[in-house]
Amino acid sequence: MKSDVEELMPRLLPVESCDTEEYNSTEPPRNPQEYLRQVQREASLCPDVVVAQIDPKKLKKQSVNVSITGCLAAPQGFSPSLKWQQQQVSKFSEVRQSVNKHSQHWKSQFLDDNVVMPKMEDEDGWKRFCLGENVCLDIQLKEDDNVNPGLDYIKTGFPPFLSIVSKLNQSTISAVLEYLINWFEERDFVPQLGRWLYALLACLEKPLLPEAHSLIRQLARRCSAVRANLESKDDERLSALNLMICIVARYFEQNDLADKE
Repeated sequence: MKSDVEELMPRLLPVESCDTEEYNSTEPPRNPQEYLRQVQREASLCPDVVVAQIDPKKLKKQSVNVSITGCLAAPQGFSPSLKWQQQQVSKFSEVRQSVNKHSQHWKSQFLDDNVVMPKMEDEDGWKRFCLGENVCLDIQLKEDDNVNPGLDYIKTGFPPFLSIVSKLNQSTISAVLEYLINWFEERDFVPQLGRWLYALLACLEKPLLPEAHSLIRQLARRCSAVRANLESKDDERLSALNLMICIVARYFEQNDLADKE
């Protein structure tokens, strides 16, 4: 007997009626018609509604935090012009193309002995690797160190050389982005952070994974919060903060976060 639902649905594959004496449903189908009849018969035996029996005790408690807030508006005169934003997006696009073009070459090159990249799950290791011990441990530099810091990357952090970032897969890029953005949530913007954020964004593949999408929005919001507290348009951090917001909003198409003229 046909169900009401089946009566209302159009037949996509009409099957001719068959003589029950000729067709034995217990045997394998001998032709396409018999196969379709068997499928129809099995479907007719299935209930219209199926309820899964789930043990509530086996369900883990889960919570998802979703933030839909936008960026804080820039103080008067602190936001960039639309023309400037378009120029930065164009330059950033060229950088991404260059990274993609040369990444295979640099990926095959050996790193210097002093470059020891942390494991992906080593959050503290990556913070020190990218930002340096002076920043991570909040070590105050002497005047002589500021004038001639040398090339002690352990103290100052390793720059995001292409030979380094080209060896990072997308999972590691997202992880390092998360580590640095989490660090930035509780601390001020520093040049080392800006260089690494720009390099990681240049290596981040589109379309974005949900985790990366959330991270870059978090980054833009944090940059806008720091910018809102700047006291002068001559602050050296302003251009870098505007650039981060611009890349996230304009290049990665998070248009609700963009600075408006």
